[in-house]
Amino acid sequence: MELDDAIDMFFQYLRVEKGVSNETIKNYAYDLKKFFSVLPKQTTDDLLPTDISDFIRIQSKENMSTPTILRRLSVTKNFYHFLEREKILTEPLPKIETPKGIKRLPTCLSIEDVEALLEAPDLKKAEGLRDRAMLETMYSTGLRVSELLSLKMKQINFQHGIIQIIGKGNKQRNVPIGEFALDFINKYVETARRKNVGKYTDYLFLNRYGKPISRQFFFKQVKKYAEQVGIVEDISPHTLRHCFATHMLENGAQLRAVQEMLGHSNIATTQIYTNLSSKRILDAYDLYSKRK
Repeated sequence: MELDDAIDMFFQYLRVEKGVSNETIKNYAYDLKKFFSVLPKQTTDDLLPTDISDFIRIQSKENMSTPTILRRLSVTKNFYHFLEREKILTEPLPKIETPKGIKRLPTCLSIEDVEALLEAPDLKKAEGLRDRAMLETMYSTGLRVSELLSLKMKQINFQHGIIQIIGKGNKQRNVPIGEFALDFINKYVETARRKNVGKYTDYLFLNRYGKPISRQFFFKQVKKYAEQVGIVEDISPHTLRHCFATHMLENGAQLRAVQEMLGHSNIATTQIYTNLSSKRILDAYDLYSKRK
């Protein structure tokens, strides 16, 4: 059977029996095309049980990224297994050790980009002052987004510069907050929040209706400000938590101290920022070397 005919049969099976969308089929077609560009075949008689392992070996030698290899591998293995079930491919596929997935490092902005993001809100508007206070608080403390949005007035000790947080697993931790962030919280509380219809509620950061800010809304605001100042990376509110941890370590903070501030139960979770920090330093060194 011609290979193209076999692929059409496979896609028909996915559409009719599996209910796979046309968009997904389009993506599968692209990955199969890439697979067979590496291992050209004309008919199903040309297919071999060793094709999958050969593909991994060739792509790995070409330094193709692991996520890309895994994605193309998954589609192609499903195609080969389909041909097995249809008795078109008579030799079964051997058990194959696929490359392990890479744990992606979180996005981290430069200090300059963080500063630009923090300064993006319009302080002449109540919404802008509130958003500036929220962004400053996240970057100053490394709070989780959920912890920031559920923050209550009574949790902030303005005199000692401490925020009392009840985090994951109902664990309590005290997180220091910088004077700069506290100053913006004070400005927001004394002006915009005082005029808000929900000024007597416990929650610190409120929308125009006096309710706590939602994750979706804050996410959109961060995206808006990032686009406004020309940040091209795909970021979210959580990016500021990553930046807090990475910049702390780059400036000499102890790993254990950063772990406590982030509220990580396992220090291995915090260590990913050590890798990220080192990568950023190496990238900067490479850039410097190229300019010499």
